[in-house]
Amino acid sequence: MFSATRHRIAALAFGVCFILPVQAKDLPPGDIATLQARHIATVFPGRMTGSPAEMLSADYLRQQFAEMGYQSDIRAFHSRYIYTSRSNNKNWHNVTGSTVIAAHEGKAEQQIIIMAHLDTFAPLSDADTDKNLGGLTLQGVDDNAAGLGVLLELAERLKNIPTQYGIRFIATSGEEEGKLGAENVLKRMSAAEKKNTLLVINLDNLIVGDKLYFNSGKTTPNSVRKLTRDRALTIARSHGIQAAINPGLNPAYPKGTGCCNDGEVFDKAGIPVLYVEATNWALGKQDGYQQRAKTKAFPEGTSWHDVRLDNLQHIDRALPQRIERRSRDVMKVMLPLVKELAKAGKA
Repeated sequence: MFSATRHRIAALAFGVCFILPVQAKDLPPGDIATLQARHIATVFPGRMTGSPAEMLSADYLRQQFAEMGYQSDIRAFHSRYIYTSRSNNKNWHNVTGSTVIAAHEGKAEQQIIIMAHLDTFAPLSDADTDKNLGGLTLQGVDDNAAGLGVLLELAERLKNIPTQYGIRFIATSGEEEGKLGAENVLKRMSAAEKKNTLLVINLDNLIVGDKLYFNSGKTTPNSVRKLTRDRALTIARSHGIQAAINPGLNPAYPKGTGCCNDGEVFDKAGIPVLYVEATNWALGKQDGYQQRAKTKAFPEGTSWHDVRLDNLQHIDRALPQRIERRSRDVMKVMLPLVKELAKAGKA
């Protein structure tokens, strides 16, 4: 049976482009993110970098930002990655990706970047295809339609709120092939813009993992960690939300730090990062890769890139109401945190 939230989501689903701007203020935290995640996963499966679905999803995001009143555009970037055939031949595969950027201007030059990748996994080898990894039918709910949903809800709820610092909402592509879009964003930033970027918040894999984590970049100063990671944990506790940091069981990943997605590009450049993700850093190789205990529903303890697992039907059956609850929890933490960090005024 559908819960009240699911009924509300179903009722809104067909009017996503037009109803959200009118009713957003009346919806509980997380409802917009859930609706958007389900819509993006259903309408734009196979969002591989350079694919028609990726370009269509990028245009959808641009339209959503524009309807909220943001200045928004799509920036194309050219890159390539290596594809390995069954005979072990390696060839370069050229791609043109699409990055969507929307600007919330602040009173000062400093800015906060909130980021989520829009692309789904593209098979990097014939072996990947044989294992049902990536491809045209991958919905990518966990990786990373849910992150996009939170990105859009934050943009919607902040659109009329003045802030001291600017906010850039960025949906990158090429993350699955090696953070290509994030690298392009960083490359295009001037020295002044890099200096004025106070924080990058990266939203990725928010649903399937056992626990919600808030981790800092390895180069993020302790003073910034207290204002971001530690503050996020405090807000979570105030709402009764279970959240944690990487316990540091693997020496390659120090306690309280994250890695291995778009945020890492900015971390290596010395820009403070807050990673928001759901996984289980205590399992497997204790590197954050294994999201949960191995079960019949998730044989490897992950849903990463698997067409059979990272889709709405499977997640709703294996983890009922998880999408709704996790979207709500993330929003209850991130919205007040971003308001604090950006020094928001009153709408």
